[in-house]
Amino acid sequence: MGEHRLYNILMYSHDTYGLGHIRRTMAIAAHLRDLSTNILILTGSPIAGRYSLPENVDFVRIPGMIKKTNDEYHSLSIRINAEHALNIRKSIISATAKSFQPDLFIVDKEPLGLKKEVLPILRWFKKNHPQTRTILGLRDIMDDREIVRSDWQHKKVYRYLDELYSEIWVYGRQDIYDSAVEYDIPEKVQEKMFFTGYLPRNVASAKVKQKTRKKFCVRNEERMIVVTAGGGGDGFKMMDTYIAMYESCAMPEIKSVLITGPFMPKVQRRHLAKRAKPFKIKVIPFYPRMEEMFGAADLVVSMGGYNTICEILSQETPSLIIPRETPRKEQLIRAQAFKKHQLIDFIPWPRLKPENLHEKLTTMLGSLGSYRRAIALFELDGISFIKERLRLFKDIRP
Repeated sequence: MGEHRLYNILMYSHDTYGLGHIRRTMAIAAHLRDLSTNILILTGSPIAGRYSLPENVDFVRIPGMIKKTNDEYHSLSIRINAEHALNIRKSIISATAKSFQPDLFIVDKEPLGLKKEVLPILRWFKKNHPQTRTILGLRDIMDDREIVRSDWQHKKVYRYLDELYSEIWVYGRQDIYDSAVEYDIPEKVQEKMFFTGYLPRNVASAKVKQKTRKKFCVRNEERMIVVTAGGGGDGFKMMDTYIAMYESCAMPEIKSVLITGPFMPKVQRRHLAKRAKPFKIKVIPFYPRMEEMFGAADLVVSMGGYNTICEILSQETPSLIIPRETPRKEQLIRAQAFKKHQLIDFIPWPRLKPENLHEKLTTMLGSLGSYRRAIALFELDGISFIKERLRLFKDIRP
């Protein structure tokens, strides 16, 4: 191994309208970076700059896109048509990858990138820079099995997984959800498929937890509930129902903090804040250190995206999941799988009503210890696996 040559990792996160992909990418980067490793992130997230970057990690911003339907995207900020925006993104991705010449290229979730924008550079690596290892990183659950199978067949993804990727990392456990079987992965591709385990996040110290509770004026005798909607673009109904619960049911000795997400429309945020004020519920759009919020909370209410679940479990905090079922069923499938292991409880989206929410929260607050014991036994070891693979790659590189 060339001891003095830096190891370059390029990470791609397409990021349309949410926080999940960039948060997962940042979490992996924070754990993999060291004095001998450079990490550069290609991202379309409009809020990438709000996160503090660790040393030896930087990002290149590509124009943001918003998903309108499952296959239709519009430019997020600049007023150009979708095709023009996509061409700019492709040019930046290609130029960055060719200039950076990474030893490792990690693509998050979308095997071919948004609208196949990563496909050209994957082909270029294979032909002109074969020493670059290409990795597809998949969250534990993508969507309903039939939808994924149909989509991947239509886009010829199975062929590209075989031809253009060195390995596939599934950030989950096979006993929780076997995506190899569910998504009908060909045997040849399964040979380079690894279930890494779930990705842990930084754990807030006892001192930081107490400081956070004090910051939000939580008294010693009170329980703290944190309600988060991720990016917030589709989280209004959950938060609206949560406040309606206060309006119709007594919630004594509870301090609530609602984090709407930066993409919730301002008019909806103002509406929630106005109704929350009489109950002294704090409503904020964004919090950059969610591990501190989840660690300080006695209970978290969320929609159950991959990253939020990992962040909550890392803090060993019980959670109530209210999984959306459109445009994909990923959150519902995950909630069902995790409830089987007594790690969370959930309310199906169609049953989200103030009285159901009140009943479920009251029951959970009375049995927090059982959830904490189950979570404590659940190992989040995905980063350890990835680090071991990285050590192997460094040892055997030319």
